[in-house]
Amino acid sequence: MNRATVEGTARYRERLAGQSEASHFQKVAGLWLSSIGLGTYLGEADEETSRRYAAAIERALELGCNVIDTAINYRFQLSERAIGQALAQGSVPRDELFVSTKGGYVPYDGSFPEDPAQAITSAYIDTGIARPEDFAQGGQHCITPAFMANQLAQSRANLRLETIDLYYVHNPEGQLGEISRPAFMERLRRAFEFLEQAAAAGHIDRYGLATWNGFRQLPSARDYLSLAEIVGLAHSVAGDAHHFGAIQLPVNLAMPEAFDHQNQQVDGAWRSTLDAAQELGIMVFASASLLQARLSRNLPGAVRAALGSDLSDAQRALQFARSLPEVTCALVGMSSIRHVEENLRLAQRPRLTVAELKKVAG
Repeated sequence: MNRATVEGTARYRERLAGQSEASHFQKVAGLWLSSIGLGTYLGEADEETSRRYAAAIERALELGCNVIDTAINYRFQLSERAIGQALAQGSVPRDELFVSTKGGYVPYDGSFPEDPAQAITSAYIDTGIARPEDFAQGGQHCITPAFMANQLAQSRANLRLETIDLYYVHNPEGQLGEISRPAFMERLRRAFEFLEQAAAAGHIDRYGLATWNGFRQLPSARDYLSLAEIVGLAHSVAGDAHHFGAIQLPVNLAMPEAFDHQNQQVDGAWRSTLDAAQELGIMVFASASLLQARLSRNLPGAVRAALGSDLSDAQRALQFARSLPEVTCALVGMSSIRHVEENLRLAQRPRLTVAELKKVAG
């Protein structure tokens, strides 16, 4: 198969049963996914970093991580290409792996150009893919159907995949700083219409929104996103058969809004984003689990005691994020084998119970 399947992910889980604790994998949307996923955001845009990512991916697959996350703009497309190389050379069947990527930001190619405005003009405006007024966020972001089609095709080529398991619209809420909410929702509708077509063509299996601020903000914030409204938009585009299935947002010890703020309304009741996602049947992928390594050291003593005296601070922070019951998978950047081996030791430990989580989160 050219995508993650029930049978394939179950096979992966069974093969790793001897070296992972039972709760490390959970079945979500019909797939068995690891509680820890490998992210590819950080690092220099050079061949050495790509080689380290490829080696880290190979080791992560050996240790029980079958979720890999990236974006076309990460390291100017080099992260996607490193994943494509690693998967092509690896021994794990395609149907055992869940691969996600994102589109929306102008990715450039290999490095930052001397004249970014001219690069955008040459690549997208002169070719008829987009108009100048289609870009937002300082001219660096676009979600029109033609632009998204171009980016998805490039991501599939970079990743060497026929089907991408999960394709995110990347930080769309940033556009709300420049356009009205009705205009934004219309842009998002058109993007969803394209993504439904991409799903029908077998180019993606499902789609979602990868956000930074949108789902953590108060409803009064200009860049706030209502999850129920977003799901309703997907339903209006494709009915009950829509393929909107996931969100990604920061969830960590220092950014508790996803589980702490009652900012999402579902059927007239206010809930946290995590609770709303669970009620609406949406997978949640926690980004920034270690807040770009800032949570890998100097955690408060009480937090350390609650999360395990025999763990490193990085392991403690990751243990917290992956243990939240509404979180499908906690993503963490891992560009070295050493970090992979440290983080994946948690696969041998049970997730925290709700009572244990409350000791940490208060």
